[in-house]
Amino acid sequence: MLSSLLVEESSSTITAGIIDVAICAFVSLFLGLVVAYVHMYRNIYTKNFVVTLAVLPVLVQLVIMLVNGNLGTGVAVLGAFSLIRFRSVAGGSREITSIFWSMGIGLATGMGYIGYVFLFSVITGAFIVVLNTTKFGENNKLAERELKVTIPEDLDYPGLFDDLFEKYTYQVVTESVRTTNMGSLYELRYHIKLKDRQLEKQLIDEIRIRNGNLTVISGKVSTNKEEL
Repeated sequence: MLSSLLVEESSSTITAGIIDVAICAFVSLFLGLVVAYVHMYRNIYTKNFVVTLAVLPVLVQLVIMLVNGNLGTGVAVLGAFSLIRFRSVAGGSREITSIFWSMGIGLATGMGYIGYVFLFSVITGAFIVVLNTTKFGENNKLAERELKVTIPEDLDYPGLFDDLFEKYTYQVVTESVRTTNMGSLYELRYHIKLKDRQLEKQLIDEIRIRNGNLTVISGKVSTNKEEL
């Protein structure tokens, strides 16, 4: 089941060889669609990217069949893949996972391992769907926030909210301090990690008591943590 279809038929006729290549190409296209559909499951995507995922396996299969054990050609192919990778926009972790999956399918079908690649794809696809359906990897309590607090100029801001941060957060980093409203107000910007996101409102309410009910903004951190 896990042996190579091309090796088994190496001594067959030309017609049988063409049929074997067609079978490998069909499997590549079919499994490419599987990769595309799994990538679209509960994910943000573009049409161009999922079309690329669907076509990539059969393209990689073509290249592997052309190499066919030639060391020099293999090195050239490796250089071509590296050129494409480093001249492309960096994607998120899920995009990179899908790309490697598609390339793995193309490598396997290019060597004729049809049974192996079917088993590999079923296990991988089911595992990805299960992980994205369940709450695996989600942190329901710990949350990063970008906190902006406006205070009047007569308040001494160093250490002003230290006791509140100690009560509600694990970590606090002061990002910036700037004056606003012709110097009559200060805007303090913090990067915080909340102990429990359910207590975010309580933190904001206690800050408002100290800053004279001026503006307090709590938002998501702008950096993209999914990029590799």
